[in-house]
Amino acid sequence: MALQHDMITPFVDNQVRHQAEERAISFGTSSYGYDVRCSDEFKIFTNINSAIVDPKDFDQNSFVDVKSDVCIIPPNSFALARTIEFFKIPRDVLTICLGKSTYARCGIIVNVTPLEPEWEGHVTLEFSNTTPLPAKIYANEGVAQMLFFGANEVCETSYKDRNGKYQGQEGVTLPKA
Repeated sequence: MALQHDMITPFVDNQVRHQAEERAISFGTSSYGYDVRCSDEFKIFTNINSAIVDPKDFDQNSFVDVKSDVCIIPPNSFALARTIEFFKIPRDVLTICLGKSTYARCGIIVNVTPLEPEWEGHVTLEFSNTTPLPAKIYANEGVAQMLFFGANEVCETSYKDRNGKYQGQEGVTLPKA
């Protein structure tokens, strides 16, 4: 299905557990989903400006941009990143994202809202560090699993039909009011 509809680019048709002779957190096709990778572009939340977190008026200065193979998230903070993979969701599919157990068992929660029918773009990932210690995220490795739910018929109104504000996003995308 993913290849038929050009749903995931780049697409890895098996589960990769090792990269360049090193252990890696797995990515690629899984039993009933697809394990996505995190790019090396991060926005790490910082409160140096004593800002208020407001989804209608988010202060971009609340983030520090980092391009690296790893991201260190401060205690009780969060970071935004994006998937390496670009998604094109068919009109009869809804996609749900769940964090990988490797991160969850370390107190790192991955949050992504559903990918609606006919949404496309890089997925913006939110990593919450729920621990009192710094936490590490690895770029170019698996961070979350996408689950795809096929409908019996196409939806009446898709994300594309509604001109959704996050349609076609590339890079790490901040909140839009």
